[in-house]
Amino acid sequence: MSLKKRYRETIQPKLLKDLSLTNIHEVPKVMKVTINRGLGEAATNAKSLEASVKELAQITGQKVVVTRAKKAIAGFKIRQGMPIGCAVTLRGDRMYAFLERLINLALPRIRDFRGVSAKSFDGRGNYTLGVREQIIFPEISFDKIDAIRGMDITIVTTARSDEEGRALLSEMGMPFQSN
Repeated sequence: MSLKKRYRETIQPKLLKDLSLTNIHEVPKVMKVTINRGLGEAATNAKSLEASVKELAQITGQKVVVTRAKKAIAGFKIRQGMPIGCAVTLRGDRMYAFLERLINLALPRIRDFRGVSAKSFDGRGNYTLGVREQIIFPEISFDKIDAIRGMDITIVTTARSDEEGRALLSEMGMPFQSN
């Protein structure tokens, strides 16, 4: 059963009861997933940016947006408008497919994995997760990468509090650390 179908059929009614909400539309849901990768070396090495864009496109199945510097910073040798990273925003079916792959395939492949931190909520129910290696995703072949790079994954929800967000992601199968 896909994550989207499971959310509609089992997770949503369970959260409605557990969070003692009255309306089905009050139940928190995932709005979007944003994957961001900042590349400091992109200022000097254009190939790293190309490789990064290709990898993120492979992982997400969607076109990647190249992010550019908003202002010049001489200490980092960056001029305004220089490409310094890339990002993807996933919504709808692609978002659910990515979350399913992240939770069931990618996270368990992390070395010495004991669960993700439950403290990475922002106070409004959104969750951010830092991944150190892109090779945890099954789409990435270890032989074809030029360098190991990490990424930030932000899961934006309609939850009004961290507790609601944690309940939603736990029901979806996010493996939180047990403190």
